[in-house]
Amino acid sequence: MEPRTELINPAPVVHRRKTLARGAALRTSRTHAEADEEARDGFDAEEIFEHIKDINDPEHPYSLEQLDVVSQAHVTVDDNTDRIKVAFTPTVPHCSMATLIGLSIRVKLLRVLPRRFKVDITVSPGSHSSEVAVNKQLNDKERVAAALENPNLLEKVDLCLNGQTVM
Repeated sequence: MEPRTELINPAPVVHRRKTLARGAALRTSRTHAEADEEARDGFDAEEIFEHIKDINDPEHPYSLEQLDVVSQAHVTVDDNTDRIKVAFTPTVPHCSMATLIGLSIRVKLLRVLPRRFKVDITVSPGSHSSEVAVNKQLNDKERVAAALENPNLLEKVDLCLNGQTVM
């Protein structure tokens, strides 16, 4: 199979990056043991957004924040019930990379958050032609586990997390 050369969205709108408003230090990746020790540290939407905003779009040399795929307004944190919800908006309604984008967000949060959190990743309502199917894939534990066992897919996720394009 030949690599795909045409882009799904050849001319995305690029937005200006925002800075960390409160100037707080961002938590970095940690082991689950370290995460458990800090299990009761509070989290808010701003901190979660800071963790995901620099994930690279699989198709373009821009971050998810720059393409307005993720925004702090679409991150909800309920620290009392240990729930985090992130909704993202693909740049086009037929984006075939939506599942990879959602998986990249999930993996990033899995790597930095304590295990106590239940994370829901969804495409924003009405933003994708296969919204129900994408949301089902992104929030099914068995499907996510199977995806993360696929070395080719995990390599693509790691490229996004390290600021590189997949295509």
